Amino acid sequence: MVSIIVAFEKQSNCDRLREALESTGEFACLTCRSAAQVKRAVGKQRAALVVCGFKLADESCETLYYDLPQWCVMLMVAPQARLDLCAAPGVFKLPAPAGRTELLASVRLLAQLVQARESPAQRSPEERKLVEQAKSALMEYQGMTEDEAHRFLQRRSMDQRARLADTARQVLDETGAGRDA
Repeated sequence: MVSIIVAFEKQSNCDRLREALESTGEFACLTCRSAAQVKRAVGKQRAALVVCGFKLADESCETLYYDLPQWCVMLMVAPQARLDLCAAPGVFKLPAPAGRTELLASVRLLAQLVQARESPAQRSPEERKLVEQAKSALMEYQGMTEDEAHRFLQRRSMDQRARLADTARQVLDETGAGRDA
């Protein structure tokens, strides 16, 4: 069973989404109404998937996204006009109103990505070195921060359905930084 944090400003939205997700028997949901609650829950429960609206009681979900650990994935469910205001490149977006089928398909896909993602402890030292080199190359050649580079690698890896180390190797080849190693 996949643990999901459902976070909306209105309790009725939390309850409606929680019921839709838990009715499948695939998900266990914890509801939150503030970013502070989400941060505590992520740390305590190690839930890697957050389904949220555009804003919470204490801050926007985009701001929350940047405060979450790198292994977390966020699905923002909001009207398209609000989604357009979110500039965070790693936030997955689902326009509201979304049907139950769309919601479940999106959450299932993201849950599979979360489960398939390797934890750093499971990577070999060589793979960790490749990922670090690719992050350094992105930081140097693309002007990204370390967090942006890591999220870029994760997102590209998920989009290509490739292992993180393979994506890192590809980035190194593209930037020419891999020739030095």
